Amino acid sequence: MGVKDLSGLMKTYHQIFRDTCFTNSRLVIDGSGLIYELYFSSDRNTEASEEGLDQNHGGEYAAFEDLIEEFIEALRACRVEPYVVLDGGSDHTDKKLVDLRQRAEGRIKRAHDAALGRHTGILPLLCRLVFKQKLAQLQVQVAQCFGEADEQVAALAREWRCPVLSHDSDFHIFDLPAGLLPTPHFQWRALKSRGSQRCIPCKIYNISSFCTFFNIKPQIMPTFAVLAGNDFVKLDKERFPDWTRFVPGDSRKTARLEGLLRWLRKFQQPEEALKELRRLMRDPREEVFHVLTEAMKEYQIPPCSLTAFLTDGTAPPLPAVKVFGRVPDWFRLPLVQGRMSKDILNVLLLHRVSPSLPVEHRDLPSSQLVSRSVRQVMYGLLLGEEERVEEHIREGLQLKSIQVQPVCRGAAQQLSLSSLHQAEEALRRQVFLETLEVDQSLLSPLPPQLHLLVAVTCYWLKKAQPPPELLEALLLGRTNTETRGPTETRGPTETRGPTETRGPTETRGPTETRGPAETRGPTAAVQAHTQQEVNRGVAHSFNQWQVCLKDSILLNQLLDWPLPEPHIARLYQGLLVHQLVHRLRGGVTVEAILCEENMEECHLLDHFNNILRK
Repeated sequence: MGVKDLSGLMKTYHQIFRDTCFTNSRLVIDGSGLIYELYFSSDRNTEASEEGLDQNHGGEYAAFEDLIEEFIEALRACRVEPYVVLDGGSDHTDKKLVDLRQRAEGRIKRAHDAALGRHTGILPLLCRLVFKQKLAQLQVQVAQCFGEADEQVAALAREWRCPVLSHDSDFHIFDLPAGLLPTPHFQWRALKSRGSQRCIPCKIYNISSFCTFFNIKPQIMPTFAVLAGNDFVKLDKERFPDWTRFVPGDSRKTARLEGLLRWLRKFQQPEEALKELRRLMRDPREEVFHVLTEAMKEYQIPPCSLTAFLTDGTAPPLPAVKVFGRVPDWFRLPLVQGRMSKDILNVLLLHRVSPSLPVEHRDLPSSQLVSRSVRQVMYGLLLGEEERVEEHIREGLQLKSIQVQPVCRGAAQQLSLSSLHQAEEALRRQVFLETLEVDQSLLSPLPPQLHLLVAVTCYWLKKAQPPPELLEALLLGRTNTETRGPTETRGPTETRGPTETRGPTETRGPTETRGPAETRGPTAAVQAHTQQEVNRGVAHSFNQWQVCLKDSILLNQLLDWPLPEPHIARLYQGLLVHQLVHRLRGGVTVEAILCEENMEECHLLDHFNNILRK
């Protein structure tokens, strides 16, 4: 992500940053980056951890939800008003397709290493859903772009003259009037007081400081970014100059970028630099310069398309690009609200699905296979049965492309994409239940908020391979979470008006610690379990359940939520459920665990036992 090796250069020359204490301002947040930063760089007991929350057992969603809440409370205590902007669909021009494929192949290898007990930075499958759901509950303004978010993040920050919070090095290149607050230096857990005001110690970056330090012109920064190499430009070392020649004798890792910056000092405009580059290059082909010129345009900040949505709730128009003509007008609002997944947009625009890559041993089949029939119905609703969708599936340590046939049968044949949201709720619900092969009579005895969970779990029990034997641990883990008192979640349509804010006096102080009864983290026994190697069979079974849940939620979104949205962070805690499996297999009874945790009788377990007997 971002400009190659630039983060390392900024660490070396940290004096380019200026120390500040941030307060009383709007803040535009790179939401995709914040998800990673909170999950991987924050620990529930300490201010920071190199490893963050557990990655190897499928996700610590309740603890992640706590971190999101604590982060937002810290901002509000300092009178900082957050606006979170998320990436939408993948680039429809496929400029980054090769890069995205390479990243996916790298994640496959890291996911296998994680299955062996290593910490390799694999984000659990449901984190993005948990993140959006928690922000909605906290009434934080969120906007999901139709494409990548960087340009709109920069545009919004420029229009409002407020800083950006991000760890993406691309934001070192954008000319942001109020600067960039790099996420690693944003000390939101160490608030300071200035009189009656509280503030967040952090560092701020301005492009002017960088240009002064390296003695280059601000208008040359996009040229620097593309010649350094970024997501859009992959440099051929045989064709481009060796920039270290301009810093002879310098063997540091930063020598390549420092040499490039030294060479760029003499130019006033990008055109001058490109003209000189032709002379230095071996085989300076015209198409190479076309790619460089187009890539530099990515750093031109466009007009902001999100302002009206964030101020009065008006959905922005779809991009004026031919491929977006496939998108029904009614999609605009749920997409920008984040109530509809970017994966749905990718199917519609690109006829392609990126892989779900949980922690998984290479010798096991991909967990993604279990829910293909759910995705096929979603494809059918989006594209009809004439098209094909390219799914990228893991096989061993390889990424394979498979053409998948969409399906449109049963009640789904009565729906049209252009008016799907206007169809009767009973019909949309029937499509969902038919897809998951669940009869309404099985759900009727249960409260509505459990219907989606039960339908997904029934589907998993039928489809997972090998057949699951872990139902008790899965449901006990969910019950354990609920008895620890999480707040109620809003439904997907219950969002706050765009201009409402909550004053800082309404929040719990960010430095307050939760009492034991409030803690939703694992018990000491569960923490000890983290030292054990992950049981690959158990992990594979729970991975399949999570993939079923994720794909079913996407289908429910497309059908405009005929089933109530479950509180996702309640449904799965990886360390806990793995420990419960270990204990149950060791002879501890369900009744003993229920009694030990001071739980009431688990009616949901009884209900599933009745289903299985049928």
